[in-house]
Amino acid sequence: MPDPMQSTAAATIPQLLSPDDPRLPAVLDLIRTAFAGMAGRIDPPSSMLHLTLSDLRRIDREVWAIGAPPAACMVLTPQVGTLYLGKLAVSATARGRGLARVMVDTAAARARRLGFATLTLQTRVELVENQATFQHLGFREAGRTAHPGYDRSTSITYVMDTAP
Repeated sequence: MPDPMQSTAAATIPQLLSPDDPRLPAVLDLIRTAFAGMAGRIDPPSSMLHLTLSDLRRIDREVWAIGAPPAACMVLTPQVGTLYLGKLAVSATARGRGLARVMVDTAAARARRLGFATLTLQTRVELVENQATFQHLGFREAGRTAHPGYDRSTSITYVMDTAP
């Protein structure tokens, strides 16, 4: 009989997915579902609308997920001087269990292993609940940017130091 404590622990351990991992379509679905609530709230619309399986399979990024089907996921992309954390998503049924914290901690550890002193992410100015979550998780606001064609800030950049 399986140990229930072991299966609970395994359900919270992020795994790096290979480009041919059969869970990638479910990761894409999770991102689309988790980000769907932004429609009509943010301007311009989310880049998630253009995200494809080919994008997730690119060799210049890492896709991480918890569970099968995925209860949480994120995409990590090395950038100049930082590791970028994008498309962090937790399924509605798994929220409130600390999975976002697990994913961010994993991203920070990965940044350290890759030699980056910081972890960076962006969120939209309209998504105040995301801003509060990222601040609670240890990020600090580092700047604001505007998408092309906008004369106001549309995104907030958050940074976390990854030194232990």
